[in-house]
Amino acid sequence: MSDRGRLANHAWEGLLTAHARMMKQFADTDIWQDLSMREYDVLYTLSKYAEPLRIGELSRHVLLSQPALSRMVDRLAERGLLERCPDPADGRGVRLSLTDTGRDTQRRIGRRHAAQVARAVTAELSRDELQQLATICWKLAGAGTPTDDTEVPRP
Repeated sequence: MSDRGRLANHAWEGLLTAHARMMKQFADTDIWQDLSMREYDVLYTLSKYAEPLRIGELSRHVLLSQPALSRMVDRLAERGLLERCPDPADGRGVRLSLTDTGRDTQRRIGRRHAAQVARAVTAELSRDELQQLATICWKLAGAGTPTDDTEVPRP
């Protein structure tokens, strides 16, 4: 393997290790109320879109298999946090969106989670490092590079 290949694998391992460490740290807090972090992730993902999503679209943005996501959607719908609506482009299809309760829940938890993320990341990185991290991560995500460090890329 080339030096560049070894460095790429070393960077990847560091990224995954950092992700695992921080996710465990976040999971150990009491901000999630009666949601799991994965359930919150589904609510957060839906909150980023102006239009309802098909479950296949949603599955591209969360780390769950399609069957697991379908079961989770069922549970979240039963709890009144999201709703299914007919897909106008496909009579057999269903689109998912947050209910008012789901949106309120996502915002309430999201504010606390955003503060938690900011504390954890700024404790470890300088402003310049944060900008480098944002640039690198969004580039790897295929979303290009934000031109302004205050810009939040939207799907």
